[in-house]
Amino acid sequence: MKLKILVFFLFITFPVFAQRLSTVGVLPFEVSGEGVSQVDAVEATRRVVAELRSWGALIVLTGEETDGAEYLVRGQVSRQNNQIVLDAATSLRGFGRVLNNSKEAAASMGALSFVSFCVQIAENIPFPNYLLGKWRSTIDMPDGPITCIMEFRDDRTILVEQYDTWEHSGTDSLKYQGFGSGNYTYTGYYRRMINVSGRQVTADATVGIALTLEDALTKYTSVNVGGVRVLYDDSKNSFELVSGALPCGENYSGPSIYPDENVFYTSFVKIR
Repeated sequence: MKLKILVFFLFITFPVFAQRLSTVGVLPFEVSGEGVSQVDAVEATRRVVAELRSWGALIVLTGEETDGAEYLVRGQVSRQNNQIVLDAATSLRGFGRVLNNSKEAAASMGALSFVSFCVQIAENIPFPNYLLGKWRSTIDMPDGPITCIMEFRDDRTILVEQYDTWEHSGTDSLKYQGFGSGNYTYTGYYRRMINVSGRQVTADATVGIALTLEDALTKYTSVNVGGVRVLYDDSKNSFELVSGALPCGENYSGPSIYPDENVFYTSFVKIR
């Protein structure tokens, strides 16, 4: 009995951030029209499967295993206007509904961008929430570092363990070590190119963050940012906010103190 109680206590005390991956079945690509062969179709299938598997964010099934997939990819290879063309439709099994269509064309099979093609294929397939866990951001200032430590939970709430806010004017400096709570929205994908205010950014997720802070400078007692683009490193142990950011300070003393007038948390590393 003591052993059972201990196991239960550990289970409720330490959250597990493992997540279920979506299963995607890739059916053999078909040949459409003249100018392409079954060899081309086999190569297209192989490269789509290899690309999707390389992301580590989906379970990719082939052959008879596709019978158990949640999502199905049906594709074809054709030749149009001296270009080889890939077309695919991604559907949700059991509903017969096409979620999205994908298309890529190039002069040869070798010139096709399978990354771009697979990003289209997976556009509406749910991706894991790699934001789950505890993260830290630290910015070095002349009068000492400021730090943000937040835990993103699977119920879409945030525990803010530390949220330093900072202000510098003349010879005076203020730093408040805030804390609090919040909630967030999350939509994951893979290395999607997104137009943000006229510039192209590469991102793995779009996030909205709303925080309520205590013991912070008055301006930052409520932080609310939406449409923030997140880019993870390959190991998912750090991320950058590549558009949008979390505000935390103001510098009125010029570039000798800090390069910019406004200070934001943008780079995070995973600490749990």
